[in-house]
Amino acid sequence: MIAIVDYNIGNVRSVQKAVERAIAEAESDQQVILTSDPRMILGADGVILPGVGAFGACITNLQEAHLSSIVREVAIEGIPLLGICVGMQMLFEFSEEMGEWRGLGLLAGRVRRFESGLRVPQIGWNQLHFVRPDPLLAGLEDGSYAYFVHSYYCDAQPEDVLATTEYGIDYASVVQRGKIWGIQCHPEKSQNVGLRILRNFLHICVESS
Repeated sequence: MIAIVDYNIGNVRSVQKAVERAIAEAESDQQVILTSDPRMILGADGVILPGVGAFGACITNLQEAHLSSIVREVAIEGIPLLGICVGMQMLFEFSEEMGEWRGLGLLAGRVRRFESGLRVPQIGWNQLHFVRPDPLLAGLEDGSYAYFVHSYYCDAQPEDVLATTEYGIDYASVVQRGKIWGIQCHPEKSQNVGLRILRNFLHICVESS
């Protein structure tokens, strides 16, 4: 069972539908639930932390739902965890979006605004340039295109970076440490590439359970 953390943000239903499609394409007997129940989250084979909008609103909602400590516990317990877009950004220590915000601190680094002079948000298709192999990227070609919508990027530790994307700078667009993964793109909008990433995460969850 895959749990999508429900903490009152906008894109959870679209993520849920994308995971359901990935399960169907994989002909898997897995199920996906949208939940704010800590017991369901901690009992899942894998957990997805979605995110859309401003970092501050997302981390505040997560805290007010009493789920920030639960997501940290997911990581401590070694349950596969996938952060998506702002969900990925919240895995880091700090964000500079509209002030200073403390993240979950599961990955070292800061969330920073793109350099001045660039059009923000970055909206549209851009490439994933692989840094090292990982099961999350299995079956994808280096340079695959995914769909992005964001004004801030994760300044990650080099050893945690799986893929980079160029937008004025080369920034970390896919990260991994232990059983924690993060992707800056929107898999639910990235067509076959996004579905493949989700199918790969499902496979990781099966292998880990």
